[in-house]
Amino acid sequence: MDRLPNDMKVFGLLAVLLCVSGMSGRAAIRLESGAQQVGLLELYTSEGCSSCPPAEAWISRRCGGLTEQRSIVPVTFHVDYWDQLGWKDRFAKVEFTARQRLYSASWGRGSVYTPCFVFNGQEWEGWFRGETPAGGRSIDVGNLEALIDGDKVEVRFTPIARSKEYVAFVAPLAMQANSDVRAGENQGRRLNHDFVALSLASSKMESRDALFRTVLQVSMDGARAMAVWVTLDHSLVPVQAVGGRLE
Repeated sequence: MDRLPNDMKVFGLLAVLLCVSGMSGRAAIRLESGAQQVGLLELYTSEGCSSCPPAEAWISRRCGGLTEQRSIVPVTFHVDYWDQLGWKDRFAKVEFTARQRLYSASWGRGSVYTPCFVFNGQEWEGWFRGETPAGGRSIDVGNLEALIDGDKVEVRFTPIARSKEYVAFVAPLAMQANSDVRAGENQGRRLNHDFVALSLASSKMESRDALFRTVLQVSMDGARAMAVWVTLDHSLVPVQAVGGRLE
């Protein structure tokens, strides 16, 4: 698991435009995907798992340059089932574990593990073989926008193929976070984390003509970046994604 692939396109971001918000006095941020599909790469990890730091190091090394034009949005979800070994991961949430278990059930697996990569809703084991995900499919799926103003995130999606219902997901991300682990499998190590999901909010989108829209209230405390994606209702598979820095 220490083999690292050579190259990777990351963080789908065709434009990050800054404008001044007169209401809050702070800069509002607009993220936009463009029409071509951007891939979503999820990593399920834990500070209590000794096999996870190489996977996280790979994410950090290969997923830089968030404001550049890229084709993959990375998110790392810290799970809580390693906490029983004596070290409580401060980023772990039971809802992230539940999300991984939903994936596992959809693949017909009876268990979960870390590090576990999920690419566009499918289990991806290529990292263990030194491979690189290819990014989103080379098809137009529609434009996804996220307008971030303080704790308010407005998500707009204009799909190429209409569906009755879409769901928007918003994950504020911590960057360059550090933990000095004092117990468990990583005892005595300083772990470095990027793209760490601090929370995960979701909302069904309202349809107005060709546009699907919703507004979510999301705590930005500690967040330095953002990942946003949309799925069909009752599906884990992303249709479109976008991500970028908040600073």
